[in-house]
Amino acid sequence: MAEELTYSQFPFLKELGIEEENAGVFNGKWFGSGETYVTHNPTNNKAIARVKGGTKQDYEECLKAMEGAMKEWQNTPGPKRGEVVRQIGEELRKKKSALGSLIALEMGKIQVEGEGEVQEFIDICDFAVGLSRSFNGSVIPSERPGHVMLEQWNPLGMIGLITAFNFPVAVCGWNTALSLVCGNVQIWKGATSTSLTSIAVTKLMAEVLVRNGFSGSICSMICGSGREIGELFINDNRLTLISFTGSTKVGQRVSSVVHGRFGRTILELGGNNSLLGLLMSSSHWE
Repeated sequence: MAEELTYSQFPFLKELGIEEENAGVFNGKWFGSGETYVTHNPTNNKAIARVKGGTKQDYEECLKAMEGAMKEWQNTPGPKRGEVVRQIGEELRKKKSALGSLIALEMGKIQVEGEGEVQEFIDICDFAVGLSRSFNGSVIPSERPGHVMLEQWNPLGMIGLITAFNFPVAVCGWNTALSLVCGNVQIWKGATSTSLTSIAVTKLMAEVLVRNGFSGSICSMICGSGREIGELFINDNRLTLISFTGSTKVGQRVSSVVHGRFGRTILELGGNNSLLGLLMSSSHWE
């Protein structure tokens, strides 16, 4: 018997573009060919809404769309990319309460911490806007008469983001805001248990991109349970950088596979809270 959904009890879901049945793949359009699964409220284990996950073929469609949008985005001046990111921050401000409620519902944080997480995304957008006008390169003396060497920073290209359940918005935001102003396109896989949050954030970012005349595929996304999608990310030479947040065990595999193909990684892996070590050693201070 299908689980009874509690979707109708939470009006803010509609505000964020969440429905009872949701496509879990985005590459400029919403679709999904994989299995349908249910997201739950961890405080009572009641079903919230359904998500149609992605497949290997869906992933390929996302990468093709990203490749199609990459050149235009890279050739867009940094300050213009920064303006798009600024507008994403403004939309986050408008949806801060609703997104905070969704994080609290789907991840289990209290409301104020959910909203605080959205604020972290807003703050990094503000930082990235300034950065978009600060891509300074060095001017280096040359040994050749009448010549000078100029340093110019170039985008990496296409990157993959894999984020964990405990910060379903902030970690994506830290990566996304900086990556976008640098001229990269991305595909994001959030935790399966917080798929509705991933969908809501992607809808917001895509709306801003399209409003500014760009393809929503610049911020592609794919949901799905199991290891299949993550394995596609780390083994794909087209993704020049993988940002992964999760356990140390999985992080070791991500590092091994990605560096084995000479890719780059940003890894935030599991461990004890550093404050614990500080408190345990404080008795030795005088």
